[in-house]
Amino acid sequence: MKGKLKLIFNILVYIFAAIGFVLVVGYFAVRFGLTNVPGMVDTQQEHFISGAKEDSSLFYPNATWNTTDEWKTFEAAVTKDQVVINSVAKKTGVEPRMIVSVLAVEQLRLFFTERPVFKEVFAPLKVLGVQSQFSWGVMGIKPDTAIAIENNLKNPSSEYYPGKEYEHLLDFTTANPDEERYTRMTNYQDRTYSYLYGALAIKETETAWQKAGIDISRSPGVVATLFNIGFQSVAPHKDPQIGGAEITIDNIPYTFGSLAHDIYYGDSLTDIFPRQ
Repeated sequence: MKGKLKLIFNILVYIFAAIGFVLVVGYFAVRFGLTNVPGMVDTQQEHFISGAKEDSSLFYPNATWNTTDEWKTFEAAVTKDQVVINSVAKKTGVEPRMIVSVLAVEQLRLFFTERPVFKEVFAPLKVLGVQSQFSWGVMGIKPDTAIAIENNLKNPSSEYYPGKEYEHLLDFTTANPDEERYTRMTNYQDRTYSYLYGALAIKETETAWQKAGIDISRSPGVVATLFNIGFQSVAPHKDPQIGGAEITIDNIPYTFGSLAHDIYYGDSLTDIFPRQ
């Protein structure tokens, strides 16, 4: 009996020793950066830093994204929201076509990745996809980004503070802001707040860069890139460029920013969302 207990004890000692060894090795591996690998955000930021400079010419003059069923679905769906988008644009001072260009890429990404839902819901009903899990609303705002947008509106010392006239655009009306935030951003019937958060992310981005002496308000590719990788993740600098997550349409890979650029400067939807 004592022999069995001693054997069990020894086995447990070896197990805990092995666990300790693994933890120690893991600590030093993390401490000295041995586990560092380029993740999605790292890759997107590298694209941003090393991307092509922006001008009004198209990145993909022979692209077919605007002939796909997904684009036709988007056109029909966003046309229904013309009034609310223009209203949000007026409140935030962000050009409607800028909002739509960022929105379009986020929706195309959703349409091409969520194929069953696109075929069964989005395409037949000609509606936009309202996200409600890891990202929220039609513009795919992450919860922590939404909170950052709200905080910037109330913090005059923040470089992202757009001005006193915007401070109350996202005021809560209940004692439970977390629940209210989720409810209003994932509302399928009324997408006002979904657009409002997206437009304010753009506004705050443009504000920070403007304060640094760099005007990106006429650079949809740069704005969309920052929107995609996290508008507070890159400090303003004098050589803003285009990149972001990769989106493949008809076997053609686009970056988030370059596709937004082409949508902005292309001919689609100029009748209801003209360039200003």
